[in-house]
Amino acid sequence: MSNLHDSMKVGIVHFMAYPQTMGGDGPTVETIKKIVLDDFFSGIEITSINNPEDRKEAAGILETGRMTVGFGAQPILLRNKGNLNSFNEEERRFAIELVKSGIDQAYELGASKFGFLSGAKPDSQEDLALQLLTDSIKELSAYAKSKGNLVLSLETFDDETDKKCLIGSNVLAVEVAKEVRKQDPAFGLMLDLSHLPMQRETSIEALTVARDYINHAHIGNCYIKDPADPAYGDQHPRFGYPGSENDVEELAEYLRALLEIGYIGEGIKNVVAFEVKPVGNESPDIVIAQSKRTLIDAWSLVHSRKPAVSLK
Repeated sequence: MSNLHDSMKVGIVHFMAYPQTMGGDGPTVETIKKIVLDDFFSGIEITSINNPEDRKEAAGILETGRMTVGFGAQPILLRNKGNLNSFNEEERRFAIELVKSGIDQAYELGASKFGFLSGAKPDSQEDLALQLLTDSIKELSAYAKSKGNLVLSLETFDDETDKKCLIGSNVLAVEVAKEVRKQDPAFGLMLDLSHLPMQRETSIEALTVARDYINHAHIGNCYIKDPADPAYGDQHPRFGYPGSENDVEELAEYLRALLEIGYIGEGIKNVVAFEVKPVGNESPDIVIAQSKRTLIDAWSLVHSRKPAVSLK
């Protein structure tokens, strides 16, 4: 069996694993350093760091550690209710400026990839919302390219469970990506195993639709059975969380689909990043360790094709 690190770069969404850093404060430098010191990881995704000195220190750590760095603007947009497809022009401009500030920080931190999400799905005039989103992305792409080679990636979310985003369906995402690529050939889509059950799509369905446009992949879990559960919705609980959707078998299916479309494979070093978050009093470090074990088991399953033993 091939070593999984020969077929992908394994990354992790730092601000989800350590949610106290999601707002740009907290132990950002300390927890980034933890990930950089773990040689299981060669990729990391960070978000805004409010303190300029911490930002500078983090950039040095990431460069010294030879990490592939992504920047996630999703928390910035969600925290500030930014909507890149708002019918209100003032609101749309506000969201665009929020993302531009994230692009500036991404360059400061040495990021090569930049993730973001669409705004809310409207009750009507979806075509207009898609056009406004496309216009916003084209402006952001031009801004990013004016400063360097940062690659933009639109993450697809649920459209009716939790975030209730316009994008949404991976079919719709491809429509937007086709249009944006006329201006920016590097632009692509970010697909997340955690979101697929809420998008009502299987791994092979979603990844086949997006195969020519995917430029980033997340792996994680979701729980959608009971709204009263603290992990309900887009909370990214650990793999095998009781009653949840994804564990070893589902991760193996996603990895097989990534292999099938050529996103990962021998000698290919595209990033596959954990997006996992502690629930309640769970330890971030233990959740990270469990995630690594789950990926190792899933990779073994991909190559053995034996039925999985559920960890639920």
